[in-house]
Amino acid sequence: MPKNKRPVPRKSANSPEVKDEQQTNELCALALDLADESAGADIVAAATRDELAQKHIEFQRLLRRLLAQGKNEVLYGAIELAREESTDAYRYLRNAVEEGAANLIVRREGAPELEIDAFAIPVFVHSQGGLDPAADFQDADAYEALLNSFTDAGLESPKAKVVLVSHAYDLDEIERINYGLLHAMVREAAQSLTDKKIAAAPALERSMAAGWSPTSFSSDDTAIELRFLLGFSLKRADDAFYKVPASEKASDAYFAKRAETYQKWTEQFAPLVARCLGRARGADPALTLNFLYQDLFFGARAQGQSEYDMLSLLSALNQALEGHDPATLQAIIAPTDDDDEPALRVQLSHGGSVLASADKPLDPAAELELALEDLGDALASLGITDISVSEDPLA
Repeated sequence: MPKNKRPVPRKSANSPEVKDEQQTNELCALALDLADESAGADIVAAATRDELAQKHIEFQRLLRRLLAQGKNEVLYGAIELAREESTDAYRYLRNAVEEGAANLIVRREGAPELEIDAFAIPVFVHSQGGLDPAADFQDADAYEALLNSFTDAGLESPKAKVVLVSHAYDLDEIERINYGLLHAMVREAAQSLTDKKIAAAPALERSMAAGWSPTSFSSDDTAIELRFLLGFSLKRADDAFYKVPASEKASDAYFAKRAETYQKWTEQFAPLVARCLGRARGADPALTLNFLYQDLFFGARAQGQSEYDMLSLLSALNQALEGHDPATLQAIIAPTDDDDEPALRVQLSHGGSVLASADKPLDPAAELELALEDLGDALASLGITDISVSEDPLA
């Protein structure tokens, strides 16, 4: 006689899975309400403003707790849930999580509040044969001088304390750094900058444990590789150096000055960065660097990824251009029909015959008009002038 099957145990109301699901829904619901508030702030009644202010406090409290606990499944789950409900809520929640993961307020009794941020600088490295991983950050003098340059050259406040990770992250490594891991790294950096004792940094060690992904460049190949410098800046929360002026004109001037300062830094200190990155594996060990803008960690990562995707697309299209006059080709830009991984597809044709198709991933939070404009400019740089946009997905 067959034995009766044991019934599957029901999840307890207090089980970790149920609690995670509740927190996912709660974080998403708060983001939906707060995103609506941002969209219609001018017409919200006073009583509703008080209620939304309380929700904002609850949102920030829950977000800080989830980041401190490293609850990546909840954070990513809430963001995906918001994406299904509202683009505004998706954008609001993702921005809040990214900023929260890269930032920490340090409070000490009887002392001013301190703030620490994780920043990154994307760098495209041109070389012969590709970078040699054995030479990565082996020049101690160059590292020390580069570290000091952040405050000496005005990228960070003269009163800030900066630490730079002595490792150039490749794209795969930087993509593996999730919200919880980055926030743990920020906490470790804060401890190292405020405590004289040497402490272990397991999160930092995990972030670069895998090392660079293998490449297939031969010693004669011209290589273009993306690397990221990762650093942490600790300063007083009220440091005037970081205060953005309230008026639009003054704010624009503030950011223009920051951009000019950064441009000068890239010109002056590129040789130091090259020394830290080491050498190429080809006969010519020299490196040529192209910098993208310094930003908080996730903003810099998105910059680098987007530019890398654009270069990949242009490389694929360039191969199709061989033997053709770009001015005689037609290019159509259209969205793909993949909702999970949205992209813009470029289809090149000549006389009605399709020569090539290539996709560029599209950030769900991006402004479509700007994305289309950037892609159109990139195609024009190849000499293609007949460019059209279709709302219907391309096959």
